[in-house]
Amino acid sequence: MDLGFIGLGVMGRPMAGHLIAAGHDLYLHSRSGVPQDLAGTCREACATQRDVAARAEIVFLMVPDTADVEAVLFGADGVAAGLSPGKVVVDMSSISPIETKAFARRIEALGCSYLDAPVSGGEVGAKAASLTIMVGGPEEAFARVEPLFRLMGKNITHVGGNGDGQTTKVANQIIVALTIEAVSEALVFAAKAGADPSKVRQALMGGFASSRILEVHGERMIKRTFAPGFRIELHQKDLNLALQGAKALKMALPNTATCQELFNVCAAHGGGGSDHSALVQALEMMADHAVGAASGGD
Repeated sequence: MDLGFIGLGVMGRPMAGHLIAAGHDLYLHSRSGVPQDLAGTCREACATQRDVAARAEIVFLMVPDTADVEAVLFGADGVAAGLSPGKVVVDMSSISPIETKAFARRIEALGCSYLDAPVSGGEVGAKAASLTIMVGGPEEAFARVEPLFRLMGKNITHVGGNGDGQTTKVANQIIVALTIEAVSEALVFAAKAGADPSKVRQALMGGFASSRILEVHGERMIKRTFAPGFRIELHQKDLNLALQGAKALKMALPNTATCQELFNVCAAHGGGGSDHSALVQALEMMADHAVGAASGGD
């Protein structure tokens, strides 16, 4: 198929690479330029988003935030200007569910279909083609794009209509943040009480408290390996979407708000670019004790 991919950063670059490796012709665009390794294997590195949309049957987007998606779609020489009826736009960014519904209506008015398909799994999942992909939009468009999703991920779910994919991603980010916070509290508590946090983690991995976050991020906390991963500043963006959505729905997300404040502490101390497991450092400051410190109690 003739495919377009816009946004070739940490996530988009390997995702586009999987589509090329499967034999599809890709038209690429990135504001920072098309990486050399992809430029040598794609059909064309396009000068504008409009050019991508004019040439491709299905256009994928992977950009940082809601405003970026709006600019790519509807800005000067944007995707919308290059679309013709029957094409599909697939936004794989993590953005506002409310704005996603508005974007979908504008694309559908042009005779095209729109899917919101945010992902979970981070850079590791993007490189391994093992992403979880949460899709909102028309069933017919999903059926058309699903084989392409399976080149980039393993757990593909059509959740519902437009916006539902983004809502699912926000829910995912709530759970991830709260679980990181819970693991952080447990390990800081154990370390300050004098227990060996690595052995505490090992013991907990065999019980009901076991989780992927305890396994992976618990080890990061103990070994102090906070290179991203998934950056705190990106998780702040996702929790902001959750809190804005909760306000619009007239509901409370009290523990989500707490996690956002802890991320804010980390960012205020220069940690916005650290892996989100570094949330533990905010709790360590309050406890005056680091998980990686020598045991022995206080």
